[in-house]
Amino acid sequence: MDIFISILIVIVALFLVLIVIIQNSKGGGLAAGFASSNQVMGVRKTTDFLEKATWYLAGTMVALCIVFSLIPRSTATLDSGIKDVIQNTQVQDPNATAPFGTAVPNEIPDVPAE
Repeated sequence: MDIFISILIVIVALFLVLIVIIQNSKGGGLAAGFASSNQVMGVRKTTDFLEKATWYLAGTMVALCIVFSLIPRSTATLDSGIKDVIQNTQVQDPNATAPFGTAVPNEIPDVPAE
């Protein structure tokens, strides 16, 4: 489910980028290159469509991000890996005795300096 919603978020983001690039800005934008679409629907209808598409895509993006944050994710692999490391790591008390009654050395042997 995580992957599906992530893919939807990426698709909506790409459409949002394309719609924003196509829109007619104060400097002309890329909408000037799409003059044929203005002939079919008219300048005002094209602008209205692009504006509505931007708002719908932005709302969809917000909704998908909220849904994605609410989905419980499985962290079983991460948790089990950490638990295995913790369970397999044994800390020895220097005053404790080792298995079979042998004593654990209390001192660190001297290492000759080089």
